[in-house]
Amino acid sequence: MRKHTKTAAIVIVMFAGVILSGCGDKWQSGQETQQSMSQESNESSAADETYEDNFAVDSAAAKEFAGKVKDAAARKDLEAVAELTAFPVYVGLPDVSVVESKEDFLKLGAETVFTEELLDSIEKADIENFQPSMAGFSISDGGTANVNFGVVDGSLAVTGINY
Repeated sequence: MRKHTKTAAIVIVMFAGVILSGCGDKWQSGQETQQSMSQESNESSAADETYEDNFAVDSAAAKEFAGKVKDAAARKDLEAVAELTAFPVYVGLPDVSVVESKEDFLKLGAETVFTEELLDSIEKADIENFQPSMAGFSISDGGTANVNFGVVDGSLAVTGINY
């Protein structure tokens, strides 16, 4: 009887080893699938994403959008900033306040919108670690001049420029 018990125990241990090694392969391939799906989703553009609110935006998407704004500002490309903007938009210039349309925004001119203070603040802004708020995100060096953006109709867009 003891001989059969030992044999049964050995068979059970071997059978468990076979099952566990098979499950390990399935777990590993499942993990690889999750990793590849995560990588694919990270490679998609923030422009392709739809968000419910600012808190649904991950830091990588916020950084990507802020990078586009920073690049456009560095080139003083008002058209590019306009493409990233939701209208009407607040523009805190003297005698301006709210700009109703892209056309009206472009009429302001790059020399008016891109003040030295704004350009300096955007250039020095840390866009690595955005934290969402109800108001969205702010591209700023910490001063009063900044560009704010957030979720508008499911997409990221510039929502205000402060001087």
